Amino acid sequence: MAFELDNKGFSDALVILGAAGLVIPGFARFRISPVIGFILVGILVGPAGLGSLVGTYPWLYHFTISDPHSIEPFAEFGIILLLFSIGLELSFRRLWSMRRLVFGVGAAELLGSGAILAIGLYFLGQPLAGAIGLGLAIALSSTALVLPMAGTQSPVGRSAFSMLLFEDLALVPIIFMLGALAPTASDAGFGNLVETLIKGGITVAIMLVAGKYLLTHIFSQAARTKSPEVFLAASLLVVIVSSMVTSLVGLSPIVGALLAGLLIAETEYHGEVEIITAPFKGLALGVFLLTVGMSLDMRVILANWPMLVTAVIGVVIVKTVVTALLLRFSGARRAVALEVGLLMSSPSETTLIVLSAASAAQLILPSTAAFWQIVTAIGLTITPLLARLGHDVARRIDLASGEEPPPMGDDGSRPAAVVIGFGRVGRMVCDLLKTHNQPFVVVESDADVVAEGRRGGYPIMFGDVSRAEMLDKLRLGHARALILTMDDPVLSIRVTKRVRGWVPDLPIIARARDPDHAAQLYKAGASDAVPETLESSLQLAETALVDLGVAMGPVIASIHQTREDLRQEIKEAGELDSAPRLRRLRENEA
Repeated sequence: MAFELDNKGFSDALVILGAAGLVIPGFARFRISPVIGFILVGILVGPAGLGSLVGTYPWLYHFTISDPHSIEPFAEFGIILLLFSIGLELSFRRLWSMRRLVFGVGAAELLGSGAILAIGLYFLGQPLAGAIGLGLAIALSSTALVLPMAGTQSPVGRSAFSMLLFEDLALVPIIFMLGALAPTASDAGFGNLVETLIKGGITVAIMLVAGKYLLTHIFSQAARTKSPEVFLAASLLVVIVSSMVTSLVGLSPIVGALLAGLLIAETEYHGEVEIITAPFKGLALGVFLLTVGMSLDMRVILANWPMLVTAVIGVVIVKTVVTALLLRFSGARRAVALEVGLLMSSPSETTLIVLSAASAAQLILPSTAAFWQIVTAIGLTITPLLARLGHDVARRIDLASGEEPPPMGDDGSRPAAVVIGFGRVGRMVCDLLKTHNQPFVVVESDADVVAEGRRGGYPIMFGDVSRAEMLDKLRLGHARALILTMDDPVLSIRVTKRVRGWVPDLPIIARARDPDHAAQLYKAGASDAVPETLESSLQLAETALVDLGVAMGPVIASIHQTREDLRQEIKEAGELDSAPRLRRLRENEA
């Protein structure tokens, strides 16, 4: 049978792919989040936008989507793939280490926000059962939008992920509870909930045990074929089967997707799986955002904008305050708590699911559900703006408050090393110090780098070391060492000279651009100066000579001789009593 170009599914697919092809590069060009782009395109081509004109202008059929429900399965699949990719970034050990945040702060955030919102809705005239359903629905936050922006590695990302994980786990119990609160419900509602939780627990345990042995075998066979298509098929098969199994026992399919990701993360194939499924995740997430835009009718919004704006602002304030306070009480820094609070303040894609369940259970009127669906869509649209606002406010709090990690002190704590500069060299130095449990503090003059480092968990503070006041604030007399990693030869010499005049015995290890710069640093008072080009050049030459067939013995001898010649040059140029050590000898070289 001939393929019909007027096929509705084919037309919708072309619109989706065209939107992705235009939105992602177009909005990236202007440094605007593609999230907003997809939602705006959804408004434009949806049934409330150009799709409403198809009857008058039939040619618009090929450029619009008149039925938003036709692409909802693709959007749900996008969320499943998102949770799967999140699971790939985790491990069971890391998940266990987050249990206090997940079941402590996560539970308190959902129940606290839900309770406050429910009380407010009750006093505004909602019945008690309907207020509870609405409160819990609006208290949910968007996994699909928050985690791609925050990640799971930084303090902000870890806090957000722990709360979102609890919300995803609580989704099914919430829906069952709403069914039990329905006017037509019987006492069997709670019995069904308990039965589902028992079945779900047994199913998850079986999947954990079976997956540990089956997945390695499946992916090893796929890898032996050396075919990306087979590997992709195996990956998608695991995601789909896991989601279907959890759905069959009454749990959310996203629980199965997350579990599949966790299991694959324990195998050696998780990196390849993450790379090969990334394009599908991004495209499917875009489809979901298109459906969010299609649910917005600008005419309804303009007709009811005062109530809608009030509802959105109220939800954002309540969720921000509750989340920030809980994180502060749990020990998070003020900047992190506020940033996570704003990031988690808008409703979620799962809010739409709970609203539908509450409406089906006759807890709320269809008109009420429609109103809060628009509020949810608006909240999802402004999530990137809230994330940016939270990031900027958190950075200002960090830079203006006293929450910077104290550089050094005489309070009995173990003295730390001071690292000045947090570029590629400084970050690597800090990572190695952290690996060997050596306390340190970083000073950086770029505010964006400081904010990024703080989110990564580094003890970093903002400061311009070209000012003598900043160096004095560091109290280097209590430091164990000063490590200069900035790529500014003049400043590094100036800092070395100043510090050496104040603290004669402090070890100063400085990054040098070349042997001449190293000689100037030694003259200024550096304990050790490491030319960044020296060792890489010697290692490159050694490798090249060996590959060219030169015997290893003469090559090593010439490398040592070259290093010795440079040591003597630096000694003479730096007016040193003895030649510096350009490289520490390894134990087997001594």
